[in-house]
Parts: sequence; C-alpha cells; structure tokens
Amino acid sequence: MKLDFDFFNQWAKRELNIDLDAYKEKQLRRRISTIMKSSGANDLREYARLIERDEEVRKAFLDYITINVTEFYRNKDLFEEFEGIILERIVPNFRNIKIWSAACSNGSEPYSLAMILDKNNIRIRNKILGTDIDDGILEKARIGAYKDHEVKNLDKKDLETYFTFKEGLYHIDERIKDMVQFKKHDLIVDDYEKGFHVIVCRNVTIYFKNEVKDEIYRKMNQSLVPGGILFIGATESIYNPEAFGFRKLSTFIYEKI
Repeated sequence: MKLDFDFFNQWAKRELNIDLDAYKEKQLRRRISTIMKSSGANDLREYARLIERDEEVRKAFLDYITINVTEFYRNKDLFEEFEGIILERIVPNFRNIKIWSAACSNGSEPYSLAMILDKNNIRIRNKILGTDIDDGILEKARIGAYKDHEVKNLDKKDLETYFTFKEGLYHIDERIKDMVQFKKHDLIVDDYEKGFHVIVCRNVTIYFKNEVKDEIYRKMNQSLVPGGILFIGATESIYNPEAFGFRKLSTFIYEKI
C-alpha cells in the first residue's frame, strides 16, 4: 500500500486549508492511515478523492484528525483552581471581561466557563468566544446536547440547574447557550483576535510540533491584555513561560507579564 503523505499534506493545505505539517509526524501518519483504511480507500490519493466527493467521509476525517475529545470541567480539580484565579485576579481588576475558548470542540468547555460566570454572578458584555477548526463539531456545540460521559464531572445541582434531560441527552439551558458565540478558527493559519482577559486552550498543543506550539503561545500572549491568563491542559506545560511573555501562576495557568 503506497502512502504518499507529501501529496496528501499539500492537498489538505490546498483543499481543506489544514496545515498537517504542523502536527507531530509519526502520530499524524498513524492516525491518517487508520482513518483512511476505515473509509475503504487503498491509498491517500484515492482517499483525497473520496473526501472531495463524500461529505460523510470528509466529516469523519476532520473529526478524527482534529481530536474532538472533551467533557465538562475536564480535570475538575484544575477547573476549580482556575475558577479561584478568575475570582481573585480577573474580576477585581477588569471590567467587561473578554474570554476565548480555543479549539473548543463540542462546546463543553466554553459552556463550563459560562456556568462559572453565572454561578459567581459575573456579568460580561462580550459573549464567550468558542472556536474550532471543525465545522461539524461547531454545529454540535451550537446544539448543546450531551451524553452521560460528557457531563460526568457535573454535580447533581449543576445538572438540574443548567440542563434538561430528554431523549437520552442532556440539553444545555438556553440562557447559558446564549452566553457563548461559536465560530471557525484555525490556530495555525488564522489571525488571532486581541483584547482577551482569559484564554482557555487545553489538550491541543500536545499534537503539534514544538515550533508550532511555541508560535501559538506567542500569539496567545499577544491576544491577552497585560494581567490576562492562559489556562492549558493537564497533559501540557510551558517550560520557559518568560520566553513567551508569561509567568506561572500554577502548573497549568499562566499570567501575561
């Protein structure tokens, strides 16, 4: 079986506007080979043609490559620490707080942020921005309906307050849904909006090469106001935060200097 990854990478950049060269090569090739085989294609040129003409194959490829795995309050203890820092450092020092949930997947993360704001009576002028590269997963986020395992970290009170259970799914409350705006954004190729007080980008950069990861952290620093915070995932760490204009507040939370 011939796997022409150079062709496929160039095709994906041209046709899908996805820079696969930014991902860790060995891990990415393994994932592409797996999803290609599941489609029935014999090689990557055939798989590219299949993606072009079959919307379901295209959606499956994007879902698989962009790693759509998340849940409400993922790593709950870290989220509790993050909430404390929001209350101690952001709320007293800034008005009209602006928040970005980058690579937000199915929306559980920005909706978690919205619930934190609601429970603490924090009012914001701008909606929380939730972005992702995958149109399909953004549509799921806008619908806001979740399975049992996606809400497993929520206590009973939160489930009763912020969700309605029907037809086997937990549907997020319209009031919380209205606090979030979703749009498509590619962390690698697109420009970054400015003026954020909080950026949450968790368990995403681990899939990228070091130079790409470093550039993302530089851009996120530029997107934050001085004193703004960046919350990353439990599988990630910024080993030299000062080089990117940050100082470490805790293991996975950084403040713009």
